[in-house]
Amino acid sequence: MDNICEKFGINVRKYRSEKGYSQEMFAEITGLHRTYISALERGKRSIALENIEKISKGLGIEIYKLFIFS
Repeated sequence: MDNICEKFGINVRKYRSEKGYSQEMFAEITGLHRTYISALERGKRSIALENIEKISKGLGIEIYKLFIFS
């Protein structure tokens, strides 16, 4: 898996799941659309910096954690 969008999406899904948020709930928290969250988690969408910030705030984590790929 070399695609940064896929790696980023996996991290978003991991942190969202750890919080117990559904995609619908997380979409409401971040102000983003549920289908956008879904596509992002599947690595099908690229993401703007503003939306990265919304996601990190919605998850209550520092932005850099979304870019730590194991």
